[in-house]
Amino acid sequence: MGCVATNQSLCCYFQFHKLEYPTSSNLLHRLDFPNFGFCPTFNSKELVGRIYSLPHFDDFYWEKLPTPMLDMVDSPMHLKNLTLKELKQLAEEIRSEFSSLTSETNQSFKASLGVVELTIAMHYVFNAPFDKILWDIREQTYAHKMLTGRRSLMRTLGQQNGISGSTSRTESEYDSFGAGHGCNSISAALGMAVARDIKGNRERVVAVIGNGTTLAGQVYEAMGNAGYLDTNIIVILNDSRRSLHPMIEEGPKTSITALSSTLSKIQSSKSFRKFREAAKGVTKRIGQGMYEWAAKVDEYARGLMGPPGSTLFEELGMYYIGPVDGHNIEELVCVLQQVVSVDSTGPVLVHVITENNQQTEGSPSEKTEKRETTKESANSSNSSVTSNSSRPQTYTDCLAKALVTEAEKDKNIVIVHAGMELESSFQIIHDKFPDRFFDVGIAEQHAVTFSAGLSCSGLKPFCVVPSTYLQRAFDQIVHDVDRQNIPVRFVITSAGLVGSDGPVQSGAFDIAFMSCLPNMIVMAPSSEDELVNMVATAAQIDDQPICFRYPRGVITGSDWLTYSGIPIEIGRGKILAEGKDVALLGYGSMVQNCLKARALLSKLGLEVTVADARFCKPLDIKLIRQLCVNHTFLITVEEGSIGGFAAHVAQFIAVDGLLDEGIKWRPIVLPDNYIEQASTEEQIAVAGLSGHHIAATALSLLGRNREALLLMC
Repeated sequence: MGCVATNQSLCCYFQFHKLEYPTSSNLLHRLDFPNFGFCPTFNSKELVGRIYSLPHFDDFYWEKLPTPMLDMVDSPMHLKNLTLKELKQLAEEIRSEFSSLTSETNQSFKASLGVVELTIAMHYVFNAPFDKILWDIREQTYAHKMLTGRRSLMRTLGQQNGISGSTSRTESEYDSFGAGHGCNSISAALGMAVARDIKGNRERVVAVIGNGTTLAGQVYEAMGNAGYLDTNIIVILNDSRRSLHPMIEEGPKTSITALSSTLSKIQSSKSFRKFREAAKGVTKRIGQGMYEWAAKVDEYARGLMGPPGSTLFEELGMYYIGPVDGHNIEELVCVLQQVVSVDSTGPVLVHVITENNQQTEGSPSEKTEKRETTKESANSSNSSVTSNSSRPQTYTDCLAKALVTEAEKDKNIVIVHAGMELESSFQIIHDKFPDRFFDVGIAEQHAVTFSAGLSCSGLKPFCVVPSTYLQRAFDQIVHDVDRQNIPVRFVITSAGLVGSDGPVQSGAFDIAFMSCLPNMIVMAPSSEDELVNMVATAAQIDDQPICFRYPRGVITGSDWLTYSGIPIEIGRGKILAEGKDVALLGYGSMVQNCLKARALLSKLGLEVTVADARFCKPLDIKLIRQLCVNHTFLITVEEGSIGGFAAHVAQFIAVDGLLDEGIKWRPIVLPDNYIEQASTEEQIAVAGLSGHHIAATALSLLGRNREALLLMC
């Protein structure tokens, strides 16, 4: 919407001030609104037909639908006096708010759209923050954030100094535990429940899990322990796939019918559960044989009523209730109130069926429904794109095509992928080699040992795992791969800083924990060309494990499309530019920043050598000796934690006596703290890894401190 200047000698200028206006619910809203002033200095003919667009400022947007019910809710306590009809209206308004946020920020709220009613029902029935609500999947927590006083901050999601994309104990008292990689909520909830019982407290503890996390072993370990301890804990399974089968295309869909809804209410009812507990007590007194027989009859009968797969939870000691319609607030509230009405019946699992594509009819998001989001953008993990052809090409696109090239040459090459979600770039591999591509979800431990088994039988597995998720599989890497010297090829994606996803998805530690293994070859490409070459290198290594990492983001060029990879000699780096004053030895993506630093220093009259290490293990000791002998100052740069590439360089130059010969060495690594969400460029600057920071470090080494300070201004 804009301001149209007509046949009057006027122009629009803005002086922002606060305006209060009443809505239908008599609530006062404070909005920034422009005050129009007049200036007679323009010819009226020049202004006819001109459109002066109003900018977006604060929380005011012209197309935003009214949300009177949501405007009244600043905390979960405000839900308690609402009627069921008002709760339904609130759900629609939250979806409308998500639609506006999607249009304005290009971020995806699809997962949270599916749990709006569930979130409302939980906060209506439970008394947070006294009652503890824990989430497994961070993308499902945004409605929770909106209802717990953070609505006005939702547009800062993923931005520097904005609210966290995950639940955060430091951000809100309503966030009982941090939701990160999934599968942790039941374990943490069980710990809180046991602590509650030991202390004699009475708060309820609720864990919300999703389909994806049911692939992780920790979920079943926690359920088994909860069943054994018989601790009062409520687990809510948000089933957005309508199936308990791990592979949805192979399993039957779970349907919601009048019969299933009635049975769920009966199962959750106070009278039925008390009768069940009494029957268990009676059969125990009769004898162990009668008790076991009655338990089998109960399990068999309830298995007939429940969907396929539901008996698994019963076997683990969880009392199964469901399926429940996750978009029927009345049914959700009824079942949850019945669940909390009985104080001591052990662990309960409520199976809730939801749809992620739930949205308000006519909402702005319908206009952008077909836009895809990618985790591989340069500055944000949620940039919207219309198609793979129109969006910038990423390192993962490059990897996928390089893997296809190598797989076409060698029929023994197979790809195993693990992680929270499968990047769209890998679809090309799945389509071309459906029998040689395996996506195991967030079962990273299984992925590593599965790859080891494939290798032992003569295949050449590439195990593709994001850096942050590979951390969960370290024991398997050590004992199932490296200790046995089994040639598994690890492709470590999303290495280093990852922008708006912050420390939850950051890949800061893989250089350190992979390079400490005796048999592992560790390398990192400095460009897409080097990535293609390292894929070819890994394909040829067949006598020991090997890994390489690459960052999230777009590639620096496009020439890689025209040629296939050339294997690199193991342990051989290269010099990219020669100078005499300072040597910069970069590892992986930081080589590009070393080149930027060289350009800055050359303007100050310094001649700088830039070398690409390529390998962290084995090091190119010949290259490092050459740099130390020919230069007085050496700086190593890596996008990894303390204990990584720089530690290996330090070990070598100390043992080799190069430090005794006068070389002055400085490492630049990630700081010893977690870097919060921001754009990738902002994170790089905070970490001190930008070209300007590297150049300033070199100037400081040379004693030119004033110039170093000026460079950073």
